[in-house]
Amino acid sequence: MKINIAYPATGNQKFFEIDDEKKLRTVYEKRISQEVPGEDLGEEFAGYIFRISGGNDKQGFPMKQGVLTNTRVRLLLKEGSSCYRTRRVGERKRKSVRGCIVGSDLAVLNLVIIKKGDAEIEGFTDVSVPKRLGPKRANKIRNLFNLTKEDDVRKYVIARTFEKKGKTITKRPKIQRLVTPVTVMRKKQRAANAKKALEHAKAEAATYTALVHKRIAEQKEARRSEISKRRSSRRASSKKE
Repeated sequence: MKINIAYPATGNQKFFEIDDEKKLRTVYEKRISQEVPGEDLGEEFAGYIFRISGGNDKQGFPMKQGVLTNTRVRLLLKEGSSCYRTRRVGERKRKSVRGCIVGSDLAVLNLVIIKKGDAEIEGFTDVSVPKRLGPKRANKIRNLFNLTKEDDVRKYVIARTFEKKGKTITKRPKIQRLVTPVTVMRKKQRAANAKKALEHAKAEAATYTALVHKRIAEQKEARRSEISKRRSSRRASSKKE
């Protein structure tokens, strides 16, 4: 079985091949999120403590947290479920997933180091993988370089330089949530437009209400005149009789 061990402190990960059934038997029947002592997997992991984070069976089906079985099952999954990506809004689909209990049918088991031992693992814990990309958000750049709001964040963006077709190309990320005079002006303009639209809507509503009252008054006046005409015609007819 292949053991994929990740070390979040350095951002490094490495595959280890373990064929000894006696060592692998110590992780059988354990679930995702349970801890595994490093001594059970080999002498080089003495003092380490690992957490099971997942794995794949020999056919490539991933382990799913919460499925309490060591076999493969078919579940009806929806948006937000692990092991499934929706293609349409509201879509659900029945997918095959592997249970969260470790068994002998796994091809890869994923572990995460939660406690480091005394000895270094050569080429793994003693090697640090630098971050390829820096932060994009303005406040995160300020926190990284201890900047104030008066400092220009654009001067501190981490750039990436590489060679392509004999040319040196420099790439910088677009800063997110950067407050500039243009953004302040646009925000003021949006607020002014919203206020203007609200005042226009209130004026239109007042005009409409006045027009409705006027029409109602006209209808009442027409009704009164019609009733008065009927009464006068009745009085005239009664006098003739």
